[in-house]
This record gives sequence, structure tokens and C-alpha cells, in this order.
Amino acid sequence: MSLLRGEELCKEFGGVRAVVNLSFAISPGLVYSIIGPNGAGKTTLLNLLTGIYVPSGGRIFFDGADLTGCAPHEFAKAGMARTFQNLQVFFNMSALENVMVGRYGRERCSLATALLHTPALARAERACREKAAELMRFVGLSEWLDSRADAMPYGALKRLEIARALATQPRMLLLDEPAAGLNPSEMLQIDELIGKLASRGNTIVLVEHNMRLVMGVSDQVLVLDYGRRLAEGATDEVRRDPRVIEAYLGSTVAAAH
Repeated sequence: MSLLRGEELCKEFGGVRAVVNLSFAISPGLVYSIIGPNGAGKTTLLNLLTGIYVPSGGRIFFDGADLTGCAPHEFAKAGMARTFQNLQVFFNMSALENVMVGRYGRERCSLATALLHTPALARAERACREKAAELMRFVGLSEWLDSRADAMPYGALKRLEIARALATQPRMLLLDEPAAGLNPSEMLQIDELIGKLASRGNTIVLVEHNMRLVMGVSDQVLVLDYGRRLAEGATDEVRRDPRVIEAYLGSTVAAAH
């Protein structure tokens, strides 16, 4: 049974059709990558799948529940978490506090507990800090545990966003170009982190331009072109598909293959 399913999804902006009649299904435990040339509709699709955009047509199902038209917090409550192509970090907070924000929806303290600052609140906050620190260590940010977010380098901030998303205890993690703008060393760290997450059985949806990363970590790949499905399948199948080669490299190179 699929964990996430899209049926005939469409998204229009004025007269522009960014996603066109797109259907797919993502099974639990897979790394499912969405690729395509610039303007193919990748981030638009990710925004549809997390409630930031409402579809112009079609349906979105997560674990059998119809989430079409739901608000982003309802997608998060259902078990989806994402990162963003452009960093969404609280730079006026510490690195640890940024990750703790992700725990907000999982905390169970009552209003009275918070107002009275009871021992239960202190225990909950201590547990939240410990979990956030554990996640920072998991993503390779041990050296930044006591740092402010605005003191961290760009590559570390990318992993900080992933730690915050993991703090929500998601059933599916959606990553929007996690390797964009990284140097080779930082890219290797992202590659290794996705591999660690996959080895734990996490279900990951990855939007990425770096084909070496995509082909190295993915179980399934969906290729978009002008908002339509161009190809879908295992990485080796997609890598050899002449339509994919043409979309990326042009018809002359595709003919040579």
C-alpha cells in the first residue's frame, strides 16, 4: 500500500499550467526522487504535497486519508515534514532552539502547566532539549550544539533544517534541493545523511538537481517536464531513458545513446 498518492494533480497560476494531470504513488521506506529541468514543476509539486498550494484539480492521499485542500499544519500533523530550497531558519535563536521548534507539535503540556511553571514543564523542556541535541548529533552538528544559528555556515544550516524536520517525528520527510549551493565536502555530508536516513527505513521524497546524488541514493525516480510526467521508475531505467537524456542534454545527445 502506498504512503503518499497523488491522483490527476493539477496546478495553474493564471494561464500557466505548472503541474498537469500528474498521478503517482510512493511506498513506505523508499527514497523517491523528483527531478527535471528548471521550470519542470518540482517545487510546485512539493508545495502541493505539503499544503502550501491547493491543487487546481486532483486529489492527495496520505496513508489513505484525503488531505486535498488541507492546511500545511494538517499535513504536518498527519506525519509529513519538509525542508525548503531557500533556508527557513530562525537566525535570532540558537541552533538547538531551532530544532526544538520542531518538537512543538509533539509536546503535551497543558496551559496550566505552562503558566505555573510546574516540575512537569521543566522535565518536558529538558527532554525536548535532549532530543534536539540527539538529532543535531545524528545529522553531524555536534560542534554547533551551543552555537547561535546565525554563526553557522551554510552547509551546516542545511542539515539543521533536516534536524528540525526530523524533530516532528515524521512518517515522510520531503527535502527540497538539500544539496543546492553546497561545496563538495558539504554535499558528501548530505549524501551520507540521506543514506543514514534511508538505512533507518525513513520514507524520503527528494527534489534535487545534483544527478550524482539522486542516482546514488534513490530507489525510484519521477522525471517531470513542463509539469507532466516524462518518466518514472528505478534509477537505472530512468538513467537510460532517451526521453530523460533529451530533456536534460538535448536531442542530439539522446540520438547518440
